[in-house]
Amino acid sequence: MNPVLGKTLVLWAAIAACAALVGLAFGAAWGWALFALALLAIVLWHARNLGRLQRWASAPTPGEIPEAAGVWDDVLAALHRRERDAARRELRLADALASMRRAVQALPDGVVLLDAANRIEWLNRTAEAQLGLDARADVGQSIVNLVREPAFIDYLKAPADVVRITRPGVTLALQVIPAGQAQKLLISRDVTHTERVDAMRRDFVANVSHELRTPLTVLVGFLETLRNLKLDPSRQRDYMVMMEEQAGRMQRIIADLLTLSALDSAAPAPADARVAVRPLLERLKGDAEALSNGKHEIRLSLETEVDILGVENELSSAFGNLVSNAIRYTPAGGRVTLAWRHGPDGARFVVEDTGIGIEAEHIPRLTERFYRVDRSRSRETGGTGLGLAIAKRALARHEAMLEIESEPGRGSRFSARFPPRRVAASTVST
Repeated sequence: MNPVLGKTLVLWAAIAACAALVGLAFGAAWGWALFALALLAIVLWHARNLGRLQRWASAPTPGEIPEAAGVWDDVLAALHRRERDAARRELRLADALASMRRAVQALPDGVVLLDAANRIEWLNRTAEAQLGLDARADVGQSIVNLVREPAFIDYLKAPADVVRITRPGVTLALQVIPAGQAQKLLISRDVTHTERVDAMRRDFVANVSHELRTPLTVLVGFLETLRNLKLDPSRQRDYMVMMEEQAGRMQRIIADLLTLSALDSAAPAPADARVAVRPLLERLKGDAEALSNGKHEIRLSLETEVDILGVENELSSAFGNLVSNAIRYTPAGGRVTLAWRHGPDGARFVVEDTGIGIEAEHIPRLTERFYRVDRSRSRETGGTGLGLAIAKRALARHEAMLEIESEPGRGSRFSARFPPRRVAASTVST
């Protein structure tokens, strides 16, 4: 039986019993009068409690459910429990919502919650930064009034996969995802780096094709000449020499590409192998003199006796590329200086020349693959266009930085700067 009904029946039974006893003692009229009075008191009491409950229900205030005794205590206690349970559920939902928003705030992508009319309901900080929005001022505003790129506006009319928009210094990929019946998510992702990598990849393929096409064209031309024309032996030898030069050029390009690929995928160079710098630089000086063939003054300045911890063949390749680069771009009669220095910030290998120099706008791109300031001159000097790229990556494997300073007409200085942890006292006696 319902507890409220049970208590009500017990109360009415008690009142009826009392009225009957009064009727037996004082007469039936007194018994009925007592019963009517008790009935009126109970009705008024119930009406009072019902009115208090009605006033609370018309404007419910958490924690202010009215209190009463008797059967109303059970009813109102149940409301108290339901209110506490609802408050707990609301608190859990609020915590879950706050946790979700913190997670969305931490995303590297921008997130904007839109309603069915493309009005902003919420957005994270990444979306603010990427799309130039303000979470406080722009909520309730239409996204098309704030992100005015025509491609994006057209995309919102008929969302497909992804639309890209370009802003100063950044490229964004935008995508709209349905989120329920009346909401949708606008996701923005910074794809600037991806776009740049794709462009570099396309340029790299084009450059490789171009660099290999030239010697191949020469080889094919000479082969056709040798096959179709009767040439005297001396002319044939000349053609064979030129074909050998072009084949050698392709071999050098391929070898440099393989070296670059190995350096790109390699882990940092071990720091437990000592590279003796003095004999390495003395060998490089001899190679430089052979390459110069007496056309330049080659100097070696060993200002310190410290070694490097790393891989000798990689350092030899990096240093050798810097030295050969200086000789190729220094006119006859110029000077190329190789220097090894040590200071509180580590050690430096410096190659300084009195060559033609480089314009400032070219310096940031010098270590790109196949980048050349003057393509025709680079081919004349025999370079592959990969030397500085190899040097930069080999040095990076040794935690070293390549610094370039140059001034047109006054020469260039290339410095490989090694941190102190890559420097060790020399074991080579002087």
